[in-house]
Amino acid sequence: MDIKKITPARILVSGFALVILAGALLLTLPAATHNGQGLPFLDALFTATSAVCVTGLVVVDTATTLTLFGEVIVLLLIQIGGLGFMTFATLFAIILGKKITLKERLLLQEALNQISLEGIVRLAKSVVQISFVIEALGTLILTLRWSFDFGWSKAFYYGLFHAVSAFNNAGFDLFGNFSSLTGYTGDPVINITVMLMFISGGLGFTVIASLNPLREGKLRRQRKLSLHTKLVLQVSAILIFLGTVVIFLLEYTNPLTLGPLPWGTKILAALFQAVSPRTAGFNTINLGAMHETTLLFIVVLMFIGASPGSTGGGIKTTTFSSLIFSVLSTYRNEPCVVIEGRTLPNDIIRKALAVAASAAFLVIFVTFILALTEKATLFPLLFEVTSAFGTVGLSMGVTLILSAFGKAAIILTMFIGRLGPLTLVFFLSQRTAGSAAQIKYPDERIIIG
Repeated sequence: MDIKKITPARILVSGFALVILAGALLLTLPAATHNGQGLPFLDALFTATSAVCVTGLVVVDTATTLTLFGEVIVLLLIQIGGLGFMTFATLFAIILGKKITLKERLLLQEALNQISLEGIVRLAKSVVQISFVIEALGTLILTLRWSFDFGWSKAFYYGLFHAVSAFNNAGFDLFGNFSSLTGYTGDPVINITVMLMFISGGLGFTVIASLNPLREGKLRRQRKLSLHTKLVLQVSAILIFLGTVVIFLLEYTNPLTLGPLPWGTKILAALFQAVSPRTAGFNTINLGAMHETTLLFIVVLMFIGASPGSTGGGIKTTTFSSLIFSVLSTYRNEPCVVIEGRTLPNDIIRKALAVAASAAFLVIFVTFILALTEKATLFPLLFEVTSAFGTVGLSMGVTLILSAFGKAAIILTMFIGRLGPLTLVFFLSQRTAGSAAQIKYPDERIIIG
């Protein structure tokens, strides 16, 4: 292969694929399962992909099927997948005193979804520091809480596993029987801690770093937040609030979900389930018992997902907001998209449209294919595929009845969802940067609408 065609996108796709394959092979070892036979390769590949792509969809119950060795493998895959293998590679290079080359900086830029190379290595260091600090705090709180239910060693292990799983928006749990956190629906400590973990993981490392008042030892209070940070915070807050209200109202009288719960627990459960579809994958109430209108709303939340440069998936909050503002500008017959006194460049709008259209096509196409091959009705399949693309991990029970072909389709969907549809397109593209001819053709209008 021509060395010039080894683009950052190709290295990222290949790197993630190799990590997944390595994880799958480890999960096929006899030591990985309680029956001493290891997972069948397809199930191991599915589990490894779900862990690296921080999704949480599972074809085997993590707690009852995997040994401690298998669970640790899953935990490591979640951590590598959430932060990105290039972040870890950079960390090891810094520890070894190795100079970070320009090509490695370009890879980091692609992996962390940054606009420029300025401060990219410093950001990678911040990513690791921020992640470990938040995960350590989450581990501490969850360990203290679960020490009342288990011994200290089990409480610490559960605290660590679920803290890493929550911050990286993975959704893997150790409570068995695919129950997630349904045993703690009314527990404020566990609910609030886990929610804060996956909200912080879903905001994006750029946003978290920009909110740090003592970055590089200098006060940043005098500096204004960037448009990106403002959009992420505002859209995230709106989606969480709107999601909580909608789920609360739709499920308030449902006897199988919020109906029997005390009023305060209803609000807590609605809030948790509104935040979780933003790619976290945990649930505290039975999803299968929800009304279809509620589940359709959750599908929309899963499709939007988290924010750029985060541990979450979906088309991202900034993509969604860019499209909304673009539509509003069209309604107002304005020549450009303006957000808070700043004009959004046309290339950003085109990229947002490409991401959303590609994602919608992928979800519809995979759902259509699975409707032909799987023994499940259309809506649960749509829910499953959207969950896989958004790297959410919520399921209506379809995962457990997938055929071999269905598992392969969901594996590919999770992989594309984690890397992003455009990254995969750039991976397959034969063109490199600057290879397109800079030719302006004559304008000609077509009729729209």
